[in-house]
Amino acid sequence: MISINSLTVAYGGFTLLDDINFHISDNDRIGLVGKNGAGKSTILKLICGLQTPTSGKIAMPAGMRIGYLPQIMEHHKGKSVIDEAMTAFSDMFEKEAEIGRITEALAERDDYESKEYQELIIRMNDLTDSLSMQRSESPEVRAERTLMGLGFKYEELSRATETFSQGWNMRIELAKILLSDPDVLLLDEPTNHLDIESIEWLEGYLKEYRGAIVLISHDRKFLDNTTTRTVEIMLGHIHDYKVPYSKYMELRKERIAQQKAAYENQQRMIEKTEEFIEKFRYKPTKSNQVQSRVKALEKLERIEVDEEDRSVLAVKFPPAPRSGDMAFKASGLTVGYGSKVVFSDADIEVRRGEKVALVGRNGEGKTTLMRVITGELAPMAGEARIGHNVNIGYYAQNQEDILDKDDTVFGTLDRIAVGDIRTKLRDILAAFLFRGEDIDKKVAVLSGGERARLAMAKLILKPYNLLALDEPTNHMDIRSKDILKQALKSYDGTLIVVSHDRDFLDGLVDKLYEFRDGHVKEHLGGIQEFLDSRRIENLNELERHIRQEEKPEPDRIERKTAARDEYQTRKFVSREEKKVRNRISFLERKIEELERKMKEIEGILAAPGAQDDIMELTRTYLEDKRDLDAKTEEWASLVESIEE
Repeated sequence: MISINSLTVAYGGFTLLDDINFHISDNDRIGLVGKNGAGKSTILKLICGLQTPTSGKIAMPAGMRIGYLPQIMEHHKGKSVIDEAMTAFSDMFEKEAEIGRITEALAERDDYESKEYQELIIRMNDLTDSLSMQRSESPEVRAERTLMGLGFKYEELSRATETFSQGWNMRIELAKILLSDPDVLLLDEPTNHLDIESIEWLEGYLKEYRGAIVLISHDRKFLDNTTTRTVEIMLGHIHDYKVPYSKYMELRKERIAQQKAAYENQQRMIEKTEEFIEKFRYKPTKSNQVQSRVKALEKLERIEVDEEDRSVLAVKFPPAPRSGDMAFKASGLTVGYGSKVVFSDADIEVRRGEKVALVGRNGEGKTTLMRVITGELAPMAGEARIGHNVNIGYYAQNQEDILDKDDTVFGTLDRIAVGDIRTKLRDILAAFLFRGEDIDKKVAVLSGGERARLAMAKLILKPYNLLALDEPTNHMDIRSKDILKQALKSYDGTLIVVSHDRDFLDGLVDKLYEFRDGHVKEHLGGIQEFLDSRRIENLNELERHIRQEEKPEPDRIERKTAARDEYQTRKFVSREEKKVRNRISFLERKIEELERKMKEIEGILAAPGAQDDIMELTRTYLEDKRDLDAKTEEWASLVESIEE
């Protein structure tokens, strides 16, 4: 369907894409992967005709309809959400209008045998057949279902598009693309502005979509669930795998290992052959054998190992200074802007060392709570307080506005660094992949992924004991996200993170707060448990909606009310027990970590070296001992309460 032939894209002396070739078939589900700046977005722009290659060409059938969602786009104003989405059916509406015009023309004519009359009949039949295929159901129904699947509430569909944020307007554009039923979908990071439930809806939509899909995403699970083929871009070249992302990672390791083994075997053979040639070069009795092996070496097809881009982040957060047991606590918290309440009556508790995720639909208050935690926003009602000796490191979602575009990469860190850390700024920037001339780049020219890395580098400059991260993985490539996730898992402080990336949150957090319909609800456990519970909850809501018109008899109402009350009591007890068990598990992990750390210090104190600070080690040991005693006592108390 689409052929990419000998395509090269070069800028000055730098070659971004070097003689690449691949084919996109009718029902392909392709994930384009590679590091930030590898050329993924460029390929989509080339297919759309928005950019011209240096050499090579892209061939596709005439009249092919392409739906392209870029990372950054112009948003339309002046219409309601539903009216803007309905513009996706402009082609359908034009056909209906043309049928109306033809019908009027036929009614006014009586030259039934003329060629013109027959042509009008044929044209109307063609339009009617085309419309019957397009109008399998009402356009309004399709538009409403798609918009609501992408997270809009029904009552929001009549609101003007300009009253929504950029992220919500991106959803409108995505809805228009999906509704237009193109032959090929080109999606550049479509999940960046979607919440978890909208991502799952989009996955379901793409699985049923009839047509080719080429998408760029840094969400591993999204790629696994929506693609069947992975095209990797590395150092200007592509490697094509007919498998989803996770399987591609396994095959890629196997391919590189096989290449290296074959290369090493060939090198040993070449070395032995060259030794033979050198040894018997001047012996007449061996001349035929020598010449034969010389020719064999000349004809030998040399094995090459594919060059790999081994540059990766090297993130390690400084040890967290000790804080009070309670890192953040909110009681009866109501927050908003002006007279608008975002959420109300929220009770939130984050203890030292916990890793907590804030999840939910965009606009429900996750970032608003972050602003309360950092002191940027005062509550309307209730109480919100930071724990004793808590020092917050904040990563804001809107790096576009926070970073000074006129400053350089080095200057961004140099302005805020103090003390000895100033001598290590180049090393820190190198760890975040800013090397050589990169450190002199203006922030204005950095890509989204580069700005995310620079903002994260700022958090390394100072030892924080509470990291508040708002969408830290947006624009980060998959390898960088994996490394950041491991660094956060190893971080010994408290973490509060806003993210819609299921793979990133999986195994990282053990408690979630869901923001929904103006309220905040605590969920104990990991992200998968939360998603499973939400699916069940959605099914229950649907069942209640189906049965809401039933009118049960009075005695049945009383029995159902009593049963519901009993169930709610059991549910409350179960929830409290789960909360205690979750705390016990957390304490057991921390006790194990403290015991391991104290054992290491004991080993050093038993045989200290010249560089070891005995006083500092002893102070740390005693602090850990106090912490261990407190956690062990709390653990014993909780275990006893469960057994009772």
